[in-house]
Amino acid sequence: MPFQQLIEIAKNQPYPLLFATVSGAHLYGFPSSDSDYDLRGVHILPVKEVIGLDIGRETIEVAEFQRDLELDLVTHDVKKFFAMLLKKNGYVLEQLYSPLIVHTTPEHEELKILARQCITRYHVHHYLGFAQSQWQLFSKQNLPKIKPLLYIYRVLLTGIYLMKTGTLETNLLELNKMFNLTYLADLIACKISGAEKAVLSNIDLIFHQQEYERLCSELKEASQNSNLPETPNCKDELNDLLIRIRFQFLQ
Repeated sequence: MPFQQLIEIAKNQPYPLLFATVSGAHLYGFPSSDSDYDLRGVHILPVKEVIGLDIGRETIEVAEFQRDLELDLVTHDVKKFFAMLLKKNGYVLEQLYSPLIVHTTPEHEELKILARQCITRYHVHHYLGFAQSQWQLFSKQNLPKIKPLLYIYRVLLTGIYLMKTGTLETNLLELNKMFNLTYLADLIACKISGAEKAVLSNIDLIFHQQEYERLCSELKEASQNSNLPETPNCKDELNDLLIRIRFQFLQ
């Protein structure tokens, strides 16, 4: 992974960053040689751009090639990101806890501790919804592609593990050490050795539909039996952290 190039990209962002991490196929453990790099993070708008009539760029999105690196960058202002955490958004949790760290700060580490209190049993809706949308995409393809199928398994196993343990694990290889789904190893190897949009041949759609439905049921059951709280309980602490971060960047 071209970490130095990603570090340079993070340094050249228009606003200071609270953190920047890698998401997508690299985080999930099945990047192809032509996979793009999903860089995600939190930027900090200066006070003058949040207290006036014209609010600054709450979300920055960049999709481009930089020196042979295909980049998909998305960052949110710190206030927007904190609000998304409180709305039980699984995407931002995965970005926050990604071990593929391009840029970090002491406040990033503080946020990771606080955000544990944002993990709730109702994150199940994020994982079920994502799995369902990916299954619809996969099942309607004339030539089924391996990427959406792996995304289906990744998101369902991540959700089940989160409901059972309260711990976020997004790497499909690591997850499968616990779930032992024998067919996943070959699917992952096929994706890693092939192209990002590689097509599956001789795919048993009925088998994978049965597995998809089985894992959806297991995820629902895990949520019903989960010891996770129903709502986040760190709004005041996040508010205090947000104020401190704003004061550090008064320009």
